[in-house]
Amino acid sequence: MGMKAATIHELKQELQALPPAQLVTLCLRLARYKKDNKELLTYLLFEASSEQTYIESIKEMIDEGFAALANDNFYIAMKKLRKVLRTAAKFIRYTGSRQVEVEVLLHFCAQLKSSGLLQHTSTALANLYAQQQKKINKAITHLHEDLQFDYQRQAARL
Repeated sequence: MGMKAATIHELKQELQALPPAQLVTLCLRLARYKKDNKELLTYLLFEASSEQTYIESIKEMIDEGFAALANDNFYIAMKKLRKVLRTAAKFIRYTGSRQVEVEVLLHFCAQLKSSGLLQHTSTALANLYAQQQKKINKAITHLHEDLQFDYQRQAARL
């Protein structure tokens, strides 16, 4: 087998004992190791301070994804759709915010609805759409009551 990973608690203790220059070196090494790490670090350093701008950039990425599947056959469109959703989910995960999750998934579902793809009699597509609605409704329950009402109205329109 491989090496057993340390717990978060153990990692935290070790990191707190390191000098700042060594922390920077470790962060950069992590960023070079995997694209996801680099993207997360980019979010934390440059985009976390402006969540609304970040949400808008994710929505633009979703719009571009939908524009790209306009002339594709259904099978290819589904593959591209899943890719857009995977990417959006990854960007949502970076924020750790339920509100970002709700806003982005509402946008995705609205785009899917207006794309006309839902007219296909596809169980896979229907399930994908229903799954996103379930995620939206679950995330809404974790938000502040003032926000819940607005988002519930938007979700109901889907």
